[in-house]
Amino acid sequence: MQFNWDDMRTILALVRGGTLAAAADDLSVTYTTVARRVQRAEEQLGRALFERRPEGYLPMQEACDLAAAAARMEAEEHQIMRQLTGRDQSLSGPLVLTAPQLLIQSHLAPLITGFCDQYPDIELTVRATNEILDLTRREADLAIRISASPGDTLVGHRLCDQRNGCFATPPLAAAAAADPQAVLNWVVYTAYDSPPQSAQKHYPNFHIRARFDDMSSMVAAARAGLGALRMPLFLARDLPDLVPLPQVAPQDYAPIWVLSHRDLLQSKKAQVLKDALRRYFRAHQSEFFDLPAQM
Repeated sequence: MQFNWDDMRTILALVRGGTLAAAADDLSVTYTTVARRVQRAEEQLGRALFERRPEGYLPMQEACDLAAAAARMEAEEHQIMRQLTGRDQSLSGPLVLTAPQLLIQSHLAPLITGFCDQYPDIELTVRATNEILDLTRREADLAIRISASPGDTLVGHRLCDQRNGCFATPPLAAAAAADPQAVLNWVVYTAYDSPPQSAQKHYPNFHIRARFDDMSSMVAAARAGLGALRMPLFLARDLPDLVPLPQVAPQDYAPIWVLSHRDLLQSKKAQVLKDALRRYFRAHQSEFFDLPAQM
C-alpha cells in the first residue's frame, strides 16, 4: 500500500485544523478537494480515518499515525528547501517578507519600492499580517516582528528600539490638562481593563468607552473623539489631529527585529534585504523613539 503525498499532507492538515475549511485554507485548495483526498485515503486503507461530527473531523488513531509520519516528511522537505534557498547566491527569484500591516503602511512601503527598483529580478512577496508566520515551515523567508523576546529558534537582528505614548484629540487633551481629576475617556485593546499606569498617575479617573482588537480601528476611534489611546510613536507622526496627553512621557515599547531561519543565513537575496532594512531603521531611529518637535 502506498499513499499519495498530497493525501498524506491533507490528512496532516485536517488533523491540525479539525475542519475541512481549516485544512483547505492551510493547503490553499478547496474544501471539496480536502474531502475528496480524505475519502480516497480511506478507501485505500479500507476504513475510516476520521469521525465526522457537526463541529468538525475527529481523527482516529490511524489518522494520527499517518499525520505524524507526514509531519516528519514535511519537516524534512522544509529543511532541504531552506538549505537549498540558503545556498542560493543569485539576486533573482522568489523572496517572501512578512511584516505588520501598520509598519508597512507608515514606513516600509518606500523602502520596498526602492528595493524592488534596485533588484528587479527578485520576485518579492510581502505578507502584511500581525500573525506570527512559521519560518521553519517556509511561510516566509524574513520576518519583521515587534517583540521583546522574538525567540531563540531563529536568527535575528535588532533593527531599532522604540517607545509608545498616550494621545488624544486637542480638545480632549486640553480638557484633561485643565482638570486632571475629571473622568478621562479611553479606547484600549480588548485584553486591557485600564489605561497605562503612566497615564493614571496624572489622570486617575478613567472610563473605557470601547475596546478594540485592531490598532487601525483604535486610531480611527481616537481621531473621532471617542477617547485617548496609547500607540507607538512612529504612528503618531502621521496623525496631526492627535496630540500627546500633557504630563505623560513616552514609555519604552517592544523593539523591532528582522528574523530568518539559520538555514537562510547565506542567502544572497535575504542578505541584501536585511542590509536594506538595517540601513533604513538606522537612519530613521528617531522616528520610533522621539516625539516630533512640533508635539
